[in-house]
Amino acid sequence: QVQLVESGGDSVQAGGSLRLSCTASTYTLNTFPMAWFRQAPGNEREAIAVLERDNSATYADSVKGRFTASRDKAKKTLYLQMDSLKPEDTAVYYCAADRFPQKLWRGSAEYWGQGTQVTVSS
Repeated sequence: QVQLVESGGDSVQAGGSLRLSCTASTYTLNTFPMAWFRQAPGNEREAIAVLERDNSATYADSVKGRFTASRDKAKKTLYLQMDSLKPEDTAVYYCAADRFPQKLWRGSAEYWGQGTQVTVSS
């Protein structure tokens, strides 16, 4: 089975920055659209960024202008650069992959990582 592993989560003050990484176990997912999700306590999982096969990205309004998603296919790694962090960004962040990007925006995916915790204090 293809596996995804997130890293880079930490505790940071409001206004700070973090970069998350998501590394795949094989090159299989280099041909898949991928996405970043987050889930805050008591909330449903939210899709915040989706990358198409050509690496073009779209973002949820809640993070647009502050977060940037990218990928390095040679390293089998997806990144999420997070700037101007706010307390409401506190959540567990997940990466995911699916051959159909519309499924990712609906919250569905063929492959999921285990998540990494991001905590933003005011």
